[in-house]
Amino acid sequence: MGESGPDKANSETLKEEGNKHFKAGDYEAAITCYTKAIHLSNDKIVKAVLHRNRSACHLKLDDYVKAEEDASKAIEVDGGDVKALFRRSQALEKLGRLDQAILDLQRCLTLEPKNKVFQEAVRNLGIHAQEKARIMLSTDSRVDQMFQILLDPEEKDAEKQQKAAQNLIVLAREDAGAEKIFQSDGIRLLLRMLETKKSDMILAALRALVGLCTGHQSRSMAILSAIGMDKLCSVMALDDEAISVAACSVLHAMFDSLKEGMKRDFRGKEAAIVLDPSRHIKSMVHHFLEMLTQSGVSSHGRENALNMLIKVVPRQSFRDPDNGMTLSVIDQGLKKILEVGGALVEVPRSLSVTESTRMSASVLLNKLFSDLKCDAERENFHKLCEDYVRSLFEGNDVDGKLHAIQTVSCLLQGPSDAGNRTLELTGIMDSIISLCASEREIDQQVAVEALIHAAGKAKRASFITANGVTLLKDIYKKNENDAIRIRALVGLCKLGSAGGTDFSMKQFAEGSTNKLAKQCRKWLCNETIQPSTRRWAVEGLAYLTFDADVKEEFVEDKAALQAMFTLAKSQDKTVLFAVASTLVNCTNSYDKEEIEPQMLELAKYAKQHIPEEHPKDKKEFVETRVHKLLAAGVVSALVCMVKNESPALTDSSKELISRVFLALVDKSEERGNVVAQGGGKALIPLALEGTDVGKTKAAQALAKITITSNPEIAFPGERIYEVVRPLVSLLHLDRTGLQNFEALMALTNLAGISERLRSKIIKEKAVPMIEGYMFEEHEMIRVSATECMCNMAISKEVQDLFLAEGSDRLKLMVLYSGEDDERLRCAASGALAMLTSLQPKLCTRITQVVS
Repeated sequence: MGESGPDKANSETLKEEGNKHFKAGDYEAAITCYTKAIHLSNDKIVKAVLHRNRSACHLKLDDYVKAEEDASKAIEVDGGDVKALFRRSQALEKLGRLDQAILDLQRCLTLEPKNKVFQEAVRNLGIHAQEKARIMLSTDSRVDQMFQILLDPEEKDAEKQQKAAQNLIVLAREDAGAEKIFQSDGIRLLLRMLETKKSDMILAALRALVGLCTGHQSRSMAILSAIGMDKLCSVMALDDEAISVAACSVLHAMFDSLKEGMKRDFRGKEAAIVLDPSRHIKSMVHHFLEMLTQSGVSSHGRENALNMLIKVVPRQSFRDPDNGMTLSVIDQGLKKILEVGGALVEVPRSLSVTESTRMSASVLLNKLFSDLKCDAERENFHKLCEDYVRSLFEGNDVDGKLHAIQTVSCLLQGPSDAGNRTLELTGIMDSIISLCASEREIDQQVAVEALIHAAGKAKRASFITANGVTLLKDIYKKNENDAIRIRALVGLCKLGSAGGTDFSMKQFAEGSTNKLAKQCRKWLCNETIQPSTRRWAVEGLAYLTFDADVKEEFVEDKAALQAMFTLAKSQDKTVLFAVASTLVNCTNSYDKEEIEPQMLELAKYAKQHIPEEHPKDKKEFVETRVHKLLAAGVVSALVCMVKNESPALTDSSKELISRVFLALVDKSEERGNVVAQGGGKALIPLALEGTDVGKTKAAQALAKITITSNPEIAFPGERIYEVVRPLVSLLHLDRTGLQNFEALMALTNLAGISERLRSKIIKEKAVPMIEGYMFEEHEMIRVSATECMCNMAISKEVQDLFLAEGSDRLKLMVLYSGEDDERLRCAASGALAMLTSLQPKLCTRITQVVS
């Protein structure tokens, strides 16, 4: 039955809109238009075309299940629709149903036997199917053979077992291989490997399980049911770091697969619809919380349980209104997290933890607090923290007071608002001061660390300066334990740097900060001291390098620089923030408030304090320091820091690293060196995740590299396409003029490389912003926007904008081609030449614009 009237007109209009969106690369918008048109249309043939078009969109978005469904609906109406048949064959191939895909392609060839695209597709698919059949035939025996070698108690050939284990892991990473392992009673056999108590067997089983669970919800649920959370958690609890991390990877892969099923109508790769996984997700979170305070859990297991909670509990985006999981964890497990944060291995009956475990607890507490949506939720968090600290402190037990102070330190490093509230509780501050004079080493250590963390808090800073400096100096001079002395030194460093970069606001006598820094450098280079203690020397330098004299001496000390870079690359990731802070200070990449001359004169007249810049913080000194850091290998250290997936790599740390990178690429001659050492690759994740400031700084560094380097060399392969989004973010109106200009210059370079890059720029909705900057008053921005548009004009989508009726775009280009500025004139003329050669009808339009 045909359709008439407004419905037909509306569905046809929506179809045309969908086609435009598809051509522009906005496939989600195209799907919306086609879906609305399908609901409006009653004509079977029209609906079949719309389903076929929507199938193409789903293919572009890699949603092969929906692509196959839509193509099938089109084929139901017209069995000879070759476009729909071809699209269904593409979807079926991606879903692994090669036999069905070949049948569709053969039908396409029957209908259009001379079509070379179909001929090539059949040939390739035939080769693919033969290869898969060959692999599957050989895989059956290979899987059985591998398990037989691995589980044979009589097998003495260790090298043979190692090879079998490696082959099993490789096979599990491929979907066909993973399915074969799964179908060959693999879960039971992998469970047997977990129970062998041989570390290499357990590791191989865990790494194979990661492959089986990744991106496959139904397998994940089956494995979770067969092995059980208790067993997986007991493996993660083992006192073997490699095994604990591998078990954490299995649980993370499981959680991601299960979580995906809650977002949409999730189908496994085998196309089976699976049950709601929310019960399993809640059970996993409950087990992670239980692990935190179980006595048999190792420090590695405890840390990985925290890491899992950090990854899976807080919302990934604040656009998601549901923070229910965070609220549940706070109600059920906040006290457990605080117990880990306040743990001290030196005290009897305490939980086993490492420095890094306590840092992870601080990060988790901070993420939970940041995920709260209202004052009532935050007040509940504060009350739970205060009640817990008070319950420890108010007993007569000295160790209880020590745990309370350590918990306050943990909060001060995490959600500092909550830390401040607990610091204000009666008796806490007095106990910190008195414990500094204790004869017990652990008392002194905890108290001094608490002083360090409390010193930066505004409410207590003056109290600590008045009472703490003398005490810390006394400990530093008289204590014979380096671990305590170094912490006391950091406390003095923090108090001594209270004036920041203000040269006129020195806390200590002239030369004192240099002496403290020299001692920090000495400890940093002393390899006989444990790395966990040496990192405190970097903490001290992070404060002292506000002083330009200290910066100058530090960059001259090659041994100290190398020692710091070695720590940054080490397993102890708690040092990351201190290293990044020190480098920010040395490169002067912190924000500097520019004071207007008029306000400066008013301040002098009112006899107010005026910040003064140190003579050695002037531009020429900073450039020399940057050059010396590059020569010392700072880029490789930063790249290692970014690669690390520890919770210690917080958004704040990422921002500091981004600031350093931006300073390192400020001079064009240094950019090649930064790229050669992996800086370009490291900047991409920094520009995509973190604080807004951090992402902007990293994006600007990417822009600088893209302007002066060959982007195809700086960002090889697929990486070049990841650069586009950060560059487009610099075009927003809240960015500075320099950032706008550099982004336009960088996009101009990218737009001149390939049509795929131009399509990516269009997809990121950059064209309207580029057009907007063509009207900018600043001459250089206006010119760079016009140059960018000249390169973008090669794209058909951009040409269509100039062809649109009622558009003044062509008129603007004609006007600019007669401007006095040579670069603007050349860019506009080049754009016109490009447009008219590709769209001859615009030649006539130009005469109409001019007349």
